[in-house]
Amino acid sequence: MTPDSSAERSPAATAAADTAPDSAGVALLARVAPGIFVVLWATGFLIAKLGVPYAQPLTILSLRFVLAALMMLAVAIIARAPWPRSWRRLGHIAATGILLHAIYLGGCYVAIYAGMPAGMTALIVGFQPLLTAAVAGPLLAERMGGLQWVGIGLGFVGLMMVLWERLVIDLSHPLALTMAMLSLLGITAATIYQKRFCPSFDLRSGAAIQYIAASLVIVPGAWWLGFGDVDWAPTFVFALAWLVIVLSGVSIALLTWMISRGAASKVASLFYLTPPLAAIGSYFWFGEVLSPLAIAGMAVIVAGLYLLNRK
Repeated sequence: MTPDSSAERSPAATAAADTAPDSAGVALLARVAPGIFVVLWATGFLIAKLGVPYAQPLTILSLRFVLAALMMLAVAIIARAPWPRSWRRLGHIAATGILLHAIYLGGCYVAIYAGMPAGMTALIVGFQPLLTAAVAGPLLAERMGGLQWVGIGLGFVGLMMVLWERLVIDLSHPLALTMAMLSLLGITAATIYQKRFCPSFDLRSGAAIQYIAASLVIVPGAWWLGFGDVDWAPTFVFALAWLVIVLSGVSIALLTWMISRGAASKVASLFYLTPPLAAIGSYFWFGEVLSPLAIAGMAVIVAGLYLLNRK
């Protein structure tokens, strides 16, 4: 590999690229991408619940990552996508994939499998926008005003309201608590790391690298714990296809693209919306109760995001 000049751009060049006029299509995508991402990401909770009865969590993740790696590798080869031109650049992209996929998703799945309720897991991971905003200042030189901090705080309060009736504080499962905290650190570190070391890369070849790296972490862990039996029922096949094509293909591409274009703290704030949307989906799909407190919490989250993202 030869040195990757794009990885060594000066701050002035980066700023010039970020402020270059967008085409009409890119400008439209910038407006609709957050909404599409939040809706798709929220379906992950529903699809995971749909697929878990048919296979163990890490087995599902292993299948998802390996199939996603093969899919994106084929897409990159067929499309003749550019690949990183330095080992250093490739390593940064791989590290982002391990943080985002193996540690974040693996931590969530193992925490729930080890006995932590999904609501409590979602609340712990829900600290991500707060943690990201706290470290984005010193690490990425992102500055936020007072109203933006109020918006982040309101978002977390709204998240607690949405999940309040699903919370069960149980410290008798130290492994579950540890994995949930690891998941929080993983998604926060992935956002900061990508913005700092590899803010832009080809989404096709980059995704292939990320899923290969995540597979090298998750598959040995699943093998060590035991893959278990897999029931290849039509429901599980549908769930796995959705996880691979829609979530690993489309939603991750949108997340990566948004991080490359926007402030890390603002992109992270979008995760406040996924539990409310998942709760709405569970209400219609699984018949779960949607309380008035949860509905009020959704309104608080929207208000918080408005304050955070207003100019």
